[in-house]
Amino acid sequence: MGLQKELSRHPGLIRFAPFLVVVLLTACQGKLGPASAYWLYFIKLLIGLGLVIAFRPLIAEMRWAFSWTAVLLSVAVFAVWVGVSGEWTTQSSLWVKLGFTKTSKFLTPDWNPFEQFGHGSALAWFFVAVRILGSALVIPPIEEIFYRSFLYRYIAKHEFLSVPMNKFIPFPFLATMAIFGFAHNEWLAGLFCGAAYQWLVIRKGRLGDAMTAHAITNFLLGIWIVWRGAWHFW
Repeated sequence: MGLQKELSRHPGLIRFAPFLVVVLLTACQGKLGPASAYWLYFIKLLIGLGLVIAFRPLIAEMRWAFSWTAVLLSVAVFAVWVGVSGEWTTQSSLWVKLGFTKTSKFLTPDWNPFEQFGHGSALAWFFVAVRILGSALVIPPIEEIFYRSFLYRYIAKHEFLSVPMNKFIPFPFLATMAIFGFAHNEWLAGLFCGAAYQWLVIRKGRLGDAMTAHAITNFLLGIWIVWRGAWHFW
């Protein structure tokens, strides 16, 4: 109880720390050999889940909420994510086109457990399940708390808790959308996604609908990736 009370005095830290841990663990994936990308993702899932469980009592807005608006928006974001493609729509091609790099292979390799562990192997299917569950149940609350609850409001005002969730402020909206978009290789779809989820938070005045929309989008994307072999999305 003493630790929880102390952490509750740092509202920015408890909203930023889980995201930072996930980012650092993501950066380590594959650094110990190709197979480490998969095992470290599993470790990241467990740590991320632990952080969500630990910090949930301290973050009032970290509550799942369901609405048909969230469902419809999640499907729209999924459709844009898999439907938008071209020479300029991914960072791996954008920076080449702009002349900042000469190769498009500067990003991490495609995340394909069947190629790593064998087609149809139990271990490959295990990591497919881990990836889908992680992206649908663990990543959404962590990312939504950071981007939509903390970053958007912090850019607006350092005393961010005083900023209502349903308040539209142009510069924080655009800045958060841009940061979220360029945190993904599919930057153009990411911009749309960031704007859509932020709009949903403002529209509903709560974070839970965006968490649900994010979860459904990621789940649909995971099924699509495995079904179509579109591993570049991972």
